[in-house]
Amino acid sequence: MLSIFTTFADWLAYSVLGLEQGSKLGGSVQFFIEDTTKIFFLLVVMIYVIALIRASLNVERIRDYLAGKNRFIGYFMGSTFGAITPFCSCSSIPVFLGFTSASIPVGITMSFLLTSPLINEVAVLLLLSLVGWKVTAIYVAVGMAVGIAGGIFLDLIHAEKLLQPFALKAYQTAESPNSEPGIKTKLTLIERHEFAKTELLDILGRVWKWVFIGVALGAALHGFVPESWFEENLGSGQWWSVPAAVLAGIPLYSNATGVIPVMESLIVKGLPLGTTLAFCMSTVAASFPEFILLKQVMTWKLLAIIFVLLLTSFTLVGWIVNLITVL
Repeated sequence: MLSIFTTFADWLAYSVLGLEQGSKLGGSVQFFIEDTTKIFFLLVVMIYVIALIRASLNVERIRDYLAGKNRFIGYFMGSTFGAITPFCSCSSIPVFLGFTSASIPVGITMSFLLTSPLINEVAVLLLLSLVGWKVTAIYVAVGMAVGIAGGIFLDLIHAEKLLQPFALKAYQTAESPNSEPGIKTKLTLIERHEFAKTELLDILGRVWKWVFIGVALGAALHGFVPESWFEENLGSGQWWSVPAAVLAGIPLYSNATGVIPVMESLIVKGLPLGTTLAFCMSTVAASFPEFILLKQVMTWKLLAIIFVLLLTSFTLVGWIVNLITVL
C-alpha cells in the first residue's frame, strides 16, 4: 500500500512540477512529497485508532498500578508507558507533575519522562515502514534501556530533592497513591469518537510543523548532500564520530516522529547505525529547547545531571551498536 505514496510523489514531482528525474532538486522534492504524505496518512489513522482504545483509560489507576509494583518492574512499566503514549517533551511535563503529585517514586517517573520523547507508537510504525523491523527493534530497545537506566540512577541519587520547590512539595505532601481511584463511567462510541477526534487534532496541531521540518531536513540530506560526505566524515569508524554526532544534535530539535525521515536519510547516506541512533536521540531528548521546557519542574543541578546522563548513554549506545553491526 505504501507504494501508492511513491507513485503519487513521482507523478507530482516529475509530471506535474516538471522536475528532472535524477536531479538533486527533483530527488529532494520527490522525497519530501512521498514522506510527508506517508507520515500524515499514518499519523491520522494511527492516532485516531489508538485514541479510541485509550478513551477509557484511567490515569489515576495507572499511577496507582505503577506505584504499587516492585521498583524494578515499576521502572520497566514507566518506560513502557512512556513508549506507548504519544507525548513530546512539552506534553510530558504535565503527566510528570501528575505522577509526582501521586507520590510515585521519581525514578519511575523519570523512566517515563526519558522514554516518552524518544519512542511513541507512531514513530515506531513509521520507522518500521522506512527501515525495517531490525532497526526498529534496536531503536525501541535502546530508548527503553536509556529510560530504565536513567530512572534507576536518578533514584539512587534521590533526584526528588532536586525538583523545583513546588514539584518537591507536591511529591512530599501527596496523598497515598494506593487510595481508591475515582469511578470512571464507560464512554459511549460517540464519546470515544469525540475523544479520538480531539486527540487527533491536538497531536497534529503540536507535531505537524516538526514533521515538515524533519522531512525537509531529510529531503535536503537526501538530495543535496553528497553520498560520500557522511561516510567520509562520520562513517569510517573513528571513536570520536559518535560523540561528535551526539553534540551535533544538541542545537537541533525534533520529536520522534519528525526525526524518523532524517534517520532514514542518514542511514542511506552511509552513516553507521549506531552513529545515526546517537545523533537522532540527541536531537529528540537532549536538545536545548527540551531542557528549557524541563527547567519548569527541575533545578539546574538536576538538568545538568540528566544532560550528562543522556549524552553519556547515547555515546555508549552508539559505540556498542556500531560494534555489533561490524561483527
